[in-house]
Amino acid sequence: MRSACFTGHRELQEDSSILSRRLYDVIERSITAGLTDFYIGGAIGFDTIAALTVLRLRKKYPLIKLHLVLPCPMEEQSKYWSDSDRRQLSDIISATNTTEIVCPHYTNDCMRIRNSRLVEYADICFCYYDPNNTRSGTGQTVRMAQRKGIEAVNLFR
Repeated sequence: MRSACFTGHRELQEDSSILSRRLYDVIERSITAGLTDFYIGGAIGFDTIAALTVLRLRKKYPLIKLHLVLPCPMEEQSKYWSDSDRRQLSDIISATNTTEIVCPHYTNDCMRIRNSRLVEYADICFCYYDPNNTRSGTGQTVRMAQRKGIEAVNLFR
């Protein structure tokens, strides 16, 4: 196991600081077991918490890498976001090891393509997935991971 992807809902059902601490522990255990590369889709909510957590851990484990896989250019993806969320994504982009944009413009399919790319890179999938919300991009990504035969570690409570 060398790489992980993250997928999760934009709206969290719990306090983000509690989820962040739980995620920190899970990622740190994975790093000590040999995980080095982390792929994140750049959405608000769980993706942002995951990116910030990996960046915090990178201070302690400088060999780990954060890779951002965006569905389309940041300006299009974050068009309807708050200024604060856009600034946060911009800061994350500045700190990543690599940033990939899977489609040159927003399309009806760019999120699915991004989700597929995340799973393609991963040996494990960390998710924040409410199984009652099956018609979501998160559910789609978890099912892609399961079809690939990789473990989906769900942090949803």
